[in-house]
Amino acid sequence: MVEAANRFVLDTNIVLYYLGGRLAESLPAGQYFVSVVTEMELLSYPNISETEERHIRGFLDRVQIVNLNDTVKTSAISLRRQHRFKLPDAIVVATARSLQALLLTNDVQLVNSPHAQTRSVTIT
Repeated sequence: MVEAANRFVLDTNIVLYYLGGRLAESLPAGQYFVSVVTEMELLSYPNISETEERHIRGFLDRVQIVNLNDTVKTSAISLRRQHRFKLPDAIVVATARSLQALLLTNDVQLVNSPHAQTRSVTIT
């Protein structure tokens, strides 16, 4: 089993940078997850081409997608109420918390929040 220190939840922005070849360094070795919110955001861009959708779906096939459950919902509600996170951000942070995983994101609000265990990723 992979230790919690090697578990990562990828925020939508990191997935987009990864798929676009814009990460300055490789992602750390470990087990990767995305929230169902990230899946929905990635696949719902207007005017997405069939090629782009296939590329996104291929990536999503290689990570574990975490659906909403009671633990994630309760935590997201609390985060949104207490810290005024946007609902999608609250769900992504709650997902990482529920997995005891590090959230990789470049969202400034989340990176600067003491309520989310995050790490920023350098892009080119």
